[in-house]
Amino acid sequence: MQFIRDIYAAKLSAKKPVISFEFFPPKTDEGERTLLERQIPALAQTGPDFCSVTYGAGGGTRDKTLKIVDAIQRKHNLVALAHLTCVNHTREEVGAVLEKIRALECKNILALRGDPPGGGEFQKTPGGFEFAAELVKFIRAQNGFSIGVAGFPEGHVANKIGRENDWRHLKEKVDAGADFVLTQLFFDNTDFFIFRDFVTKLGVRVPIVPGVVPILSATQIKKFTQMCGAKIPPSLHAQLDVLANDDEAATEFGIEYATQQCVNLLRNGAPGLHFYTLNKSRSTVQVLKNLGLA
Repeated sequence: MQFIRDIYAAKLSAKKPVISFEFFPPKTDEGERTLLERQIPALAQTGPDFCSVTYGAGGGTRDKTLKIVDAIQRKHNLVALAHLTCVNHTREEVGAVLEKIRALECKNILALRGDPPGGGEFQKTPGGFEFAAELVKFIRAQNGFSIGVAGFPEGHVANKIGRENDWRHLKEKVDAGADFVLTQLFFDNTDFFIFRDFVTKLGVRVPIVPGVVPILSATQIKKFTQMCGAKIPPSLHAQLDVLANDDEAATEFGIEYATQQCVNLLRNGAPGLHFYTLNKSRSTVQVLKNLGLA
């Protein structure tokens, strides 16, 4: 399997966008079967460059994360990106997880500080890592991995100081050895462009990739954005209120909104698009078809 840093280098050289999808480990066996047997195959037909799999709070989904990573690579022959967090892990435990990932022949890690189970304040695990940059440095020292990190155009949900403080931390993560940045979802592209320009001026030279989520329902996206700290612009909020009781109409609207968002991002130099699929294929597939990228 390829290193994701090499995928970005090749695609950027060819002036083609890198397309990636994100999945989360389902809570039920039925959800896992649906993801592996229906949703991922449908999305795989669009020819993505890689797929990422999240790592539950405190590592609670570690085994399922690795199972899905393995299926993505072996069954669907796609490049996988395994998430890994600092939460509830000592350095030795992180090292053991990395060896499991290596044994799956997965070469790519998204290094995150992570959120504690049940929310609340992040607490460093004794013998572990306090910051994502420390995790990046540790992974880099193990050799054999391409490392991605998260970026937050609107600032991290737990940040109380201001979004520019988060943006400076991104420079630290890149300096520690990160190869690319995947951003949190957002709905106002201006936030992404301001963020990108700020960190570029700080000296960040790796690909900074916008995270996009096609809206599936008004209720769902409002809850989702509250958890991750993304804002819904007033005009979008008003439209979602109109569609509050019609999920089918909200899905169609979400496809159109995401399509226009992606057109603008690519036109203004985004090196790729990272789709938060919410483990559903229909909307992301249609957006890519609209863009002529499926």
